[in-house]
Amino acid sequence: MEVLGIDIGGSGMKGAIVDTETGKLITERFRIPTPASRKPKDMAKVFKKIVEHFDYTGPIGCGFPSIIKHGVCKASGNLDKEWDHVNVEELFSKACKQPVTVINDADAAGYAAMTYGIGKDQPGFVIMITIGTGLGSSAFFNGELIPNFEMGQIPYKKYKKIEHWAANSVRERDNLSFKKWGKRFGKFIELVDILVCPDFIILGGGTSDDFDQFKDYIKVETPVVPAHLGNHAGIIGAACAVTHQIHSVVN
Repeated sequence: MEVLGIDIGGSGMKGAIVDTETGKLITERFRIPTPASRKPKDMAKVFKKIVEHFDYTGPIGCGFPSIIKHGVCKASGNLDKEWDHVNVEELFSKACKQPVTVINDADAAGYAAMTYGIGKDQPGFVIMITIGTGLGSSAFFNGELIPNFEMGQIPYKKYKKIEHWAANSVRERDNLSFKKWGKRFGKFIELVDILVCPDFIILGGGTSDDFDQFKDYIKVETPVVPAHLGNHAGIIGAACAVTHQIHSVVN
């Protein structure tokens, strides 16, 4: 099945058509900067442009950077507050006149890792952490998604969310060495391990490519491994979400 996957981030909105049998992109990735306003109306216009770029008709999968419950945005996150309680699936479906399946962006990245990557056939309770502007996370039990598992929202010391202290954006903003930041990230992983006791932890996002520079600061006994799916994981996982929805309906 060939499905258009669209990955929405705070700085860019990108898409590609994916072969959901193999998890491979069958087109070049197309990216448009996220509108500066980050408002629903403006982002819906960009979403439509991405669909039109591929001259695509059919179901579309979308990874969205917020908590998504039954297609509805439950928290605006790093986007404009106008997103609160917006039915994202309805908004984007109307904009492009195609059916759109919307899930949390970290859940999309998790789908990619669990369907095509290092998490494939991994039993038990698996947590994926995406390291980027924030600390996204997704959870799977015996391969089934537990949606909106937001470990980056854990309060820590004076911080409302631990991602405000340990995300990669903090490392870049404060020019932290991988050693200093790695100790922070290691503390986050330690808390995840204590709170939910996973069997396996996968790291995604661009920073996971630098795993060798901070792996020594992760002290938990639970296996922690990088996903190695690159920048296309969100797109691939978004497309994969469409097939999972279809299978759920059929079953």
